[in-house]
This record gives sequence, C-alpha cells and structure tokens, in this order.
Amino acid sequence: MATAPLFRTEFWRNGPQPGSIYNFPGGKTKPDLNPMKRTMNPTVTGTSVLGLKFKDGVVISADKLGSYGSLARYRDLTRVMKINDTTILGSSGDYADFQFLTNLIQERVIEEECLNDGFGYTPLRLFSWLTRVLYNRRSNFNPLWNTYIVGGLQDGEPFLGYVDKIGTAYQAPTVASGYGAYIAQPLLREAFENNPNMSLEEAAKTIDRCMKILFYRDARSLNKYDLAIVTKDGVEIKSSIVSETNWEISDFVKGYE
Repeated sequence: MATAPLFRTEFWRNGPQPGSIYNFPGGKTKPDLNPMKRTMNPTVTGTSVLGLKFKDGVVISADKLGSYGSLARYRDLTRVMKINDTTILGSSGDYADFQFLTNLIQERVIEEECLNDGFGYTPLRLFSWLTRVLYNRRSNFNPLWNTYIVGGLQDGEPFLGYVDKIGTAYQAPTVASGYGAYIAQPLLREAFENNPNMSLEEAAKTIDRCMKILFYRDARSLNKYDLAIVTKDGVEIKSSIVSETNWEISDFVKGYE
C-alpha cells in the first residue's frame, strides 16, 4: 500500500509553503499572491535636526517643512516632542515613521505613569531603547527611515545623543542630522568649544544662526522652526520661530540667468 507523499504531511503540519498553492503532484506552481513588502524609500520627509548643550541644559531644533520629494508640501509639521519633564526628542527623515514611533513612545510613557513606581524615561534610557529598536528593524531589513536626536537632563547633567536608522549611536555636546551634519555641525562645534558654559540665550542665538544658514543652503528646509529646551525647571517648546533672512547678496550672484 502506497504511503502518502511527504509533501502532504508537510502541508498539513506547516501549511502551504511560500511561492506555491497546494503544491500537489502535477499541480502548477504559482507565485505567492501576497509577497512581503518593505518601505524602500521615504515619502514625506523632514531635513536637519540640531542639538546643542549649554550650561543649564539642552536645546533641540527642527524646521517645520515636510517635503514630498522635491515639493515643499507641508509647512507646519512638528518634528520635536516632549517626552517628560527631563527628556525631549527630535527626528529627521520619514515623517510617517516618526509618527509611528512617537505613538509607540507615548504609549510606553503612559504605561510608566500608570505604574506610579517613581521611575520614568530618562534621556539615557530612551536613547538606549531607540538604539535597540532601530537596530532590530534594520536587522529585519525593514528600517524606520529616521535619525533621532535625544536630549535632556541625566542625573542633573545635560545629555545629548544621536541614533540613526541602522542603530549607529553616539553621545556628544553638539549633534546634527541631515544636511545639518555638513553645514551646521562645524558651527555648533566651534560655538561650544569657544564657550562650553554658554547661557540659554547664547545657545538659542547659535541655533538660530545655524537654522538661518540651513535655510539659505538646504533646498529642503524652511526658515520657520521649533525649539525645544530642557532645564532643571522642565521642558519648554517654542513653536514656529521665524528666522529673519536677508537676500540682498543675491544681486551679486552672477552666471545663473
């Protein structure tokens, strides 16, 4: 008496295998109708995020533009957020992925508050968690297309960290993502090295200068930005700050007519 083919046993035990539909003898192999998909390119994106330590805390800034490819589509997006009274977060890259992770973080913050055990997200804890999440998504070949800047007060001291979509992470007194890593980062480093104990006003002025230069040089930026500030008094987010620009020098630019 003939025994049942092995493939039938495997079918009933494991279900139909990818790439075939009931792969019985003589049957015609058909392609999988529902292939696994991955987001290969961001859609609506935000550009640079800047972070800077000052004497009493940390500032993080991001402009308000959401670019749909090369189209300046959305002009009032917020890419910085308050986590709690000691921690803030900024993001560049895909805005949908930022919204996804923002919702996830907010759920976890609420869970921590409901436990009411005296513990919550510190900047270092959020920074460490983000490195694991982003590296895990990268390892599954389904990354979140973002770079995150984490800032806050860790044990009373300013904290600033950088995490990108493949899990690369570091801490530094000045950080920048996107085009700002090339244009603004040298200016931030110079300002911090010349005055590591700068005041909040001096830090805000440095950030404004960098955001203005990015608006001049980065086609995906806007001269309207949000500024998140962390000090021992808590978190403050100043929204829709407008950098005053001057285009008089454009009269001296020749050769592009």
